[in-house]
Amino acid sequence: MQWTIDDFRNKGRRHFSRQSLIVNRKFLFRVCLIISLLGILSAQDVVELPRNESKFTFARIRFNSGMMGFFGGGMGMGDWNGPPWAHDWPRSEEHLMKILAEVTRLDVNPGGHIISFQNDDCYKYPIAYLCEVGFMQLSEEEAHRMAQYLLRGGFLIVDDFRGEREFNNFKRQLRQVFPNRSLEELPHTHPIWTCFYDISDLSIEPPYSRFLTPQYFGMSDDNGRLMMVVDYNNDISDYWEWSDDPIMPIESTNEAYKYGVNYIMYALTH
Repeated sequence: MQWTIDDFRNKGRRHFSRQSLIVNRKFLFRVCLIISLLGILSAQDVVELPRNESKFTFARIRFNSGMMGFFGGGMGMGDWNGPPWAHDWPRSEEHLMKILAEVTRLDVNPGGHIISFQNDDCYKYPIAYLCEVGFMQLSEEEAHRMAQYLLRGGFLIVDDFRGEREFNNFKRQLRQVFPNRSLEELPHTHPIWTCFYDISDLSIEPPYSRFLTPQYFGMSDDNGRLMMVVDYNNDISDYWEWSDDPIMPIESTNEAYKYGVNYIMYALTH
């Protein structure tokens, strides 16, 4: 039998494909293992400011993002370049708490506290911040506990995500939490926009792109209580984090603080 150059090429391609598939599988398994270990270590290495349990604590939700978080948003802009849920940590919370204490006289802890829907500790904190939900992957247990958190009176501030893919992922996760509920766009007349400051014009621009149009959504319980506010195509905590740096315009920073204060004061009074 006579072999041609094309036969050798095709045989080489078939051999290379099989071999590369085996190598790639081994490589991806090792990468996944390393990412998982790094995620565990990074969560354990977080250093929080001392807090008094009798004071208001602004919580932040930690969640699993798997490979999506590593390749799509694993490195943050903040002091702690961790997984997506940690973006803008810890300075955004520290700065917001200073403003909140000054303008409302609310007795607050100076920094945030990281919690998870993996255990019942989450029920201790009535308001929590949740970011980069385009990379969030909830387990069945976390989805159940998130539903209980919200139905028991908890309130979520969902922020820092953009684009159709990320929004669709968030909606998929919410269907695990509440199969029969959906997000609804909040009108400019909703009291959350005027409960402390009047920000009903909703004029703040997203810090990373003027070409995005922010939208604001909410989800209510059976009694009409708003359980979450969702900042889509925006990132108000980016303004909080960099408020002491000229990188952010002072007018937009001031508006971002108004959003945060309104969200918290609304949740505490409704």
